[in-house]
Amino acid sequence: MTFVELLRNALLAGFGVQEKVSEFIGELVKRGELSESQGAKLVKEWTEKADKSTEQLSKSLSLIISRTMDKMALPTKDDIEKLNRKIQTLAARVKKLEGAREEGSQEE
Repeated sequence: MTFVELLRNALLAGFGVQEKVSEFIGELVKRGELSESQGAKLVKEWTEKADKSTEQLSKSLSLIISRTMDKMALPTKDDIEKLNRKIQTLAARVKKLEGAREEGSQEE
């Protein structure tokens, strides 16, 4: 199982858990063990905690991915853009030199 598949499954499981918690609290409200306001408060609290956990997971994953990319020493988009500008500059210089050489050979 790849890292992406593992992450996807974990997130889907998290959504499934959230749905089950909401259903469970809904059942408690139906049975009269919780008032609607208590149920709503519990769902809200649980959702806020789940959101914080998801946010922390996202930050951790971003950090891990960033560190991994740094270790791989892959060129950044900025690096590639700089190289493209250099290539364009060099291509223009070569074209200019070729043009000057052609003019010089025509004069002979």
